[in-house]
Amino acid sequence: MPSVDDLDNPKSDVASEIISSDNKILGKFFLYENRSNMTFEEIPESFINALIATEDVRFTKHSGIDARSMLRVFGGLITFNKKGGGSTISQQLAKNLFKLRQDESYEGFLYNIPVLRTLTIKAKEWVTAIKLERIYTKSEIMTMYLNTIEFSSNAYGLKSASKTYFKKLPKDLEPEESALLVGMIQNPSKYNPKFFPKNSKSRRDVVISQMVKFNKLTPEEGESMTEMPIILNYAPESHNYGVAQYFREYLKDIVKKDLKKLGYEESDLYTKGFKIYTTIDSRMQNYAEEAMKTHMKDQQTKFNNVYKYKNPWVQRKSENSSQYVEIPNFIENNAKRTDVYRMLKETYGNDDKAILARMREKVPMRIFTWNGERDTVMSHIDSIKHYKRFLNIGLLAMDPRNGNIKAWVGGINFKHFKFDNVYQSRRQPGSTFKPFVYVTAIDNGFSTCEKVVDEPITFGSEDGLSRSYTPKNSDGKYSYASLTLRQALGQSINSVSARLIKEFKPSKVIEYAHQLGIKSELPNSPSLCLGVGEVSLFELLAGYAVFANQGKYTEPMVLVRIEDKNGQVVKEYLPDQKEVLSKETAYKMIHLMRGATAGGGTAVGLGRFGVLDGNEVAAKTGTTSNFSDGWFMGMTQDLIGGVWVGGEDRAIHFQSIELGQGARIAMPAWGLFMQKVYADKDLEYKKTKFLVPEGIRIAGDCVLSPNEGFPVPQGDLSTQPALKPADDDELL
Repeated sequence: MPSVDDLDNPKSDVASEIISSDNKILGKFFLYENRSNMTFEEIPESFINALIATEDVRFTKHSGIDARSMLRVFGGLITFNKKGGGSTISQQLAKNLFKLRQDESYEGFLYNIPVLRTLTIKAKEWVTAIKLERIYTKSEIMTMYLNTIEFSSNAYGLKSASKTYFKKLPKDLEPEESALLVGMIQNPSKYNPKFFPKNSKSRRDVVISQMVKFNKLTPEEGESMTEMPIILNYAPESHNYGVAQYFREYLKDIVKKDLKKLGYEESDLYTKGFKIYTTIDSRMQNYAEEAMKTHMKDQQTKFNNVYKYKNPWVQRKSENSSQYVEIPNFIENNAKRTDVYRMLKETYGNDDKAILARMREKVPMRIFTWNGERDTVMSHIDSIKHYKRFLNIGLLAMDPRNGNIKAWVGGINFKHFKFDNVYQSRRQPGSTFKPFVYVTAIDNGFSTCEKVVDEPITFGSEDGLSRSYTPKNSDGKYSYASLTLRQALGQSINSVSARLIKEFKPSKVIEYAHQLGIKSELPNSPSLCLGVGEVSLFELLAGYAVFANQGKYTEPMVLVRIEDKNGQVVKEYLPDQKEVLSKETAYKMIHLMRGATAGGGTAVGLGRFGVLDGNEVAAKTGTTSNFSDGWFMGMTQDLIGGVWVGGEDRAIHFQSIELGQGARIAMPAWGLFMQKVYADKDLEYKKTKFLVPEGIRIAGDCVLSPNEGFPVPQGDLSTQPALKPADDDELL
């Protein structure tokens, strides 16, 4: 029999809940049973009425067992009629909690005798039910029962069932929805409304008739309810579905490590019912996912129109050619890196021809399309071709003031593209790395008004190279104009970045990049000025946050606290900040990057999303060679975001800068996201200006005297006094 301690502290696996900063459940961690506990106050009266009328009409009167039920059991044993049962709610709770039928620890020698086995189990259930009634109140028994019962579709407990079938909390259930869920208790699989709607409606109507019979509904109400169709909002909880799937996968490893340090087992994450409070805002997460879908559908259409019936895995015909040709054996080489290939290799050894022949055999499979999942018959080779044609994305948003990650989109579809393009992926950042070159110059004496000529810069043996190297501008041309640093960064002039890294050396730039939060190893090469090192979006955004946060680096935060199922705090998380730049240098970098959204800047197109009106935005676009990677980094005073877009493989890309540049392939996703954020008046993030440190005065982009013959670009001249650089050392 269950011990006294077992009765006082009944154990059942409870899923851990991931909770957003606005107190919404983003998802759960569970292995086998998706169970969330609730309180008695959360149970709607309509559900209690339906349950008692159907399952245990004398629930409030008996003390655990019902004499009539006992007679039915004995009658069933005598007549071998399996319908002769009828356990009370307390007995069903005893069965659910202690699994007296399955747990071998409760078995005695009588369990080997068929009829006596049933009678023995029933007797134990009766005794356990009576003991439970002595320890707990009726409301506690009702709550415990509704937290343990199964509702099919991997939903355990009423709270999980409400979300699975109706995307609601229990308290929001309509009476007919309560009746449907109560009807499922008798046989969850048979009465699953998703797969057996006729069975489910028939059983629901039986529950409604019981409610009428025992005066929980009037006959008119019952008749009206039975005429209602079953309307589901079916959303089974799974690691493959829901919101923020990529974030949840990242979070899982973080929480496991932290719980292990606190003495828990890794499996406890799935069974102990932890409440994991995160920095993610559910509204912003939804806006990010909506922006991603809108933008990526559009980009995929353009990409498909470019290639049509051609394969998009291409390379330049020759080093200096503008023509692209298909890479031979691309799919076959990728096939050899799949799990299917490795599995077949165990059977066929090194016989590649036989393995690939098997991989060309058609089999049923479910594939991703932008119009929804589709069942088809396709070979594994064809499925590789199918998925390689997709462009993918990483989108991350963060509050730079405290490092709180507010939205995380790691790809276009977690079920079919598990690789996280926010944290796992490392790609060349292109021109989005240039701010680390510029901050090196600014922090070592350069003024933002410093003029640098747009002309070829050549690196040679004196720079540690075996042969000369001359970085080219994106259009291959040089203006030979004298540009301020703000103009040069705003227009993303490569020759100016080359000039700065030649003066300060790649090693110095690497030092600053690591100081600002880039953790990836970077190449000690002049080509670093164009972003040839590989970094993740996660670390790149953390580095940019230093500029928006007045020179302080903040380790990106995803967790606020972890509580156990009883509400006791297990671990709290606080921002980890350190000053890595002066406020002046940080603001000067903001000033420089605002040039990208001014006239002639690479991000001026943000204006069509309405995010520049009444708002200050600093930004940087980035595009890598062959247009394999498109980047955009956007910053406001209290919210920053980064976007990467590209193919799963670097060989998959657009073939022109018109379509493949970061301003076209990545920037619109950020614009759409911010547009949605600003439209939500309940969010704290509003259009604003950057904080200006004391002692810093702005005069547009360096007001120059007329005799210098240099045009005054658009800037802040309408609101700030005009100053001459030579006359005021406070000018940026």
